[in-house]
Amino acid sequence: MSSPLKIEADPEELGFDPARLNRIEEHFTRYVDDGRLAGWHAVVARDGKVVHSSSAGHRDAEAGLPVTDDTRWRIYSMSKPITSVAAMMLWERGLFELTDPISRWLPEFAEPRVYVKGSSGKPLLEAATEPIRVWHLLTHTAGLTYGFHHAHPVDELYRAAGFEWSAPAGLDLAGCVEAWAKLPLVFQPGSEWNYSHATDVLGRLIEVVAGQPLDAFLEENVLGPLGMDATGFVVDDPDRLAALYLQNPSTGRALLAETAGMGALAREALEPTWLGGGGGLVSTAGDYHRFTRMLLGRGEVDGVRLLGSRTVDYMGRNHLPGGLDLEQVGRPLFAEMPFDGVGFGLGFSVVTDPVRYRTPASPGEMAWGGAASTAFWVDPLERISAMFFTQLLPSSAHPIRTQLRGLVYQALID
Repeated sequence: MSSPLKIEADPEELGFDPARLNRIEEHFTRYVDDGRLAGWHAVVARDGKVVHSSSAGHRDAEAGLPVTDDTRWRIYSMSKPITSVAAMMLWERGLFELTDPISRWLPEFAEPRVYVKGSSGKPLLEAATEPIRVWHLLTHTAGLTYGFHHAHPVDELYRAAGFEWSAPAGLDLAGCVEAWAKLPLVFQPGSEWNYSHATDVLGRLIEVVAGQPLDAFLEENVLGPLGMDATGFVVDDPDRLAALYLQNPSTGRALLAETAGMGALAREALEPTWLGGGGGLVSTAGDYHRFTRMLLGRGEVDGVRLLGSRTVDYMGRNHLPGGLDLEQVGRPLFAEMPFDGVGFGLGFSVVTDPVRYRTPASPGEMAWGGAASTAFWVDPLERISAMFFTQLLPSSAHPIRTQLRGLVYQALID
């Protein structure tokens, strides 16, 4: 069953104006009323206590099923922080150094080749001058990519190999990693940032180092201890799984993926063919709230400690080359807004300059989102965590994340 989710504290006692918090529901209900979203669920907490939880619409509009606290959502890239925490748990045990070449455990990456110029049909490649190291995977500076980017010739090579929104039939995680290792890198490891399959490779690294499948390791070390009973690579209750939608480019309305040629992607949560630590998990609002509480608690929640406090602090620092932000060192992003003033830590984005970010936030805020417009952030300075769940591809369709931030911070009055 899913972790319970209810209002746990008087908003005023924790510095919020209740009427202003209600603007969250008022605003996003309009998304349902005009058809931009089928349904959604938003949660705001301070000091780990839920002060606002609202929802509207349907988890499956065609079936007439409403959004409920225990709705199962495809969280896609919100899987990445979970997998990154799992990796850092192994690091804390001394099983690897962040500077270790990943070829120590994944020999297929022993001699990576790097794209220099040319088309996808005739690319000019050169040898990597730096091995791919563990911290490159955690920070997306390894030179890997995604086929869905459509921004670089190497992206096209990924698509030609069967990797766009899914993987070729018959490949498990080990097979996927071997296939990616045969493709060229977009840049020399450590020199730039590019959103990629790096966290999926990290998941395979966890499997080899820990000696067990990724799903088993996550269940034993992260999900189980945190009580995230409804989170996994296979949805535990298909009747509560939200339907997946795409934005209709001509009308702006949400269109059921099954009727838009993306039915296979919609069904992956029911029958996954590989364990994608970078995007394969299904979760609930209650479960993911437990995870954000752990981050806000610097590795601990309700007496359960996954990581040391200094480890979480270290993960929440900007690890990009030269201390630059994502706009300065990153490749074109699959996102809804610029990332000026936002760096990247070990598994999630990190706000370095809220003024340059042009969004209410605090330095040190840890955040990330998923391809189907889900999002979360943890603000250690204000002791706030917030989450938004829906199922609309792409996440760039609407400025949901910036609007949610504004609506949360305008409600603070302390």
